Amino acid sequence: MKGLKKKRRIQVILVAAVALALSTALIGYAMRDGINFFRAPAQIMAEPPSPTETFRIGGLVEEGTLVRGQGETVTFNVTDGAASVPVSYTGVLPDLFGEGEGMVGTGKYIDGVFRASEILARHDETYMPAEVVDALKAQGVYQDPDAAVPTN
Repeated sequence: MKGLKKKRRIQVILVAAVALALSTALIGYAMRDGINFFRAPAQIMAEPPSPTETFRIGGLVEEGTLVRGQGETVTFNVTDGAASVPVSYTGVLPDLFGEGEGMVGTGKYIDGVFRASEILARHDETYMPAEVVDALKAQGVYQDPDAAVPTN
């Protein structure tokens, strides 16, 4: 009797382990296209990703680089203070998008140019995504918008 209970307990544990492994694999497979990793321009220049990898880039739109082409194509550079990455985007830009402003783009890095499929801009004067703030702080160029402005 004790041998049968022990054998049944081991079978239940094995079935549970297989079910857990299978469910983990299915969740990972389902999420493979939905996960986009964030990279700063300096990280992209140091280790360029493969042309098939979709990821997010963030930083500030570099002053003097915004070029609106014929039609809906726009090119500009995004910087984190340490490096700049050229970006090409075809579509309608958000209203608050501009030079010197924070942005996050989703796309692929192909032939030295980040080809964006989506561009997000700040939604008010002070907001910037946490990933962009962290990347700018790491480069030493982040300025807190809530910091007191010295008066003379």
